[in-house]
Amino acid sequence: MKQQTAKSPASKKIVQPARARAASKAASRIRFSTKLMRPADAKTNANGVEGVGEWSFLILPKQASAKLPSRGMVSVEGTLNGSPFKSTLDPDGDGGHWLKVDRKLREAASVDVGEAVTLEITPVAPDQEPEPEVPPDLRKALAAAPKQAKDVWSDITPAARRDFIHWITSPKKPETRVKRVATACDLLAKGKRRPCCFDRSGMYDKSLSCPIAAPE
Repeated sequence: MKQQTAKSPASKKIVQPARARAASKAASRIRFSTKLMRPADAKTNANGVEGVGEWSFLILPKQASAKLPSRGMVSVEGTLNGSPFKSTLDPDGDGGHWLKVDRKLREAASVDVGEAVTLEITPVAPDQEPEPEVPPDLRKALAAAPKQAKDVWSDITPAARRDFIHWITSPKKPETRVKRVATACDLLAKGKRRPCCFDRSGMYDKSLSCPIAAPE
């Protein structure tokens, strides 16, 4: 008769963390439906001007936004009408979030502006943060900045680069943005890896808002 061998504790330790991670990811999945809208002004995109019709947006329902880990920017992965995507939700300045939907994703999801869409999203892990788009004015300033500033910028995480970009692009006054670009380069040159003490949600300084929808 064959003798049964008990599973070693080590083998259990290999399986359990994987199950725990899967359960955690399932628990953090957020599902909701909302309407896809067209912006009234294409210049509402803080990371660069695009023509009207090139992008659309949606606003997360309050109950969905409340499940996110931050009132500021949150990178997520998931599906829009079944089409996979990975992007960063922007704060709307009122405790909620909105998502820019480019033409490529809209066409992949076979949806048009004014129609309802269903999303399933999950906040990404810190080491899975997508690389943010660097605005032209900051890119130009970094090119002329001291080597130390360039080295720190290259060494910090995508989330830290995103914070610098968010801090620079959030002011409404152009002169404030110009000043922050210069200050960011100075901070980086001094070895600072994140901008200090700013309202990432836009709730308190009223610096952020979601786009205004065009009339249907």
